Amino acid sequence: MSQSGVPAGVLLLRDIDTAPLQAWFLGHGLRWHYHPDGAAIPGSFWGEPEAGLIADGLHVRDDTPVQSAAHEGCHWVCMTPERRASLHTDVGGSAVEECATCYLQILLAATLPGVGRARMFEDMDRWGYSFRLGSAAAWFEQDAEDARAWLSARGLISAESGPATGPFSGARQR
Repeated sequence: MSQSGVPAGVLLLRDIDTAPLQAWFLGHGLRWHYHPDGAAIPGSFWGEPEAGLIADGLHVRDDTPVQSAAHEGCHWVCMTPERRASLHTDVGGSAVEECATCYLQILLAATLPGVGRARMFEDMDRWGYSFRLGSAAAWFEQDAEDARAWLSARGLISAESGPATGPFSGARQR
């Protein structure tokens, strides 16, 4: 564990080009707010340096883990407009929505230069995600049918999008 409370070795926003991540979220209507090193991160459920959400804003710093920014942003993408309007810090939602958020962040990671699925799996495991099959990769590959169905039913991925096909194939943006 590092001084900031982030598990050692986790990929940080300062380590990647964030433009593709920002662009994808902006395409869904989520605005990106950078805060200076050491500043408080508004809306952070887990505390700094983890990402925060308030209404239509994702709050981050350079030392925010990529996994955290992707996860919180994907939570927002999965929410209804009514929930987004009153969002402040705690995303709420159901267990299957949490799984869908995890699945979507893995698909998103596959499109990000310098990240990819394998790295997202590693960072999710380092952060402490708990899946009954023992790892994020095993869950994604063998136990995520409910997450895929949830995302497909809401038009966030096509019915065919999954581990073997291109991410976001046919997905709509809001």
